[in-house]
Amino acid sequence: MFTEVYYLVRSPADGRHLTAHPKEEGKGYLLLFREHFDALSYLNTHAGELANRLAVESIPGSQLEGLLQRWGFAGIGIVTDPLLPKIEFLKHSGR
Repeated sequence: MFTEVYYLVRSPADGRHLTAHPKEEGKGYLLLFREHFDALSYLNTHAGELANRLAVESIPGSQLEGLLQRWGFAGIGIVTDPLLPKIEFLKHSGR
């Protein structure tokens, strides 16, 4: 996981990331995509009117820990099917 490159969706205007809140928790899960085109497909399918205000960025897996801690995310959600969507949630241990 740490050697892979992931893609996330972020707002250039305020720097906020696309997140999911699966269980009404206060903290969200950072949504990650395995491919750039999967992130674009997700945006076009589920947020077409906002897609032009969001950007897809790459992040190496080795930087995920720092990002989760800095922004206080509960964990990550890896989008395995951007059209349905199907998401695998992984809780952050918060070392």
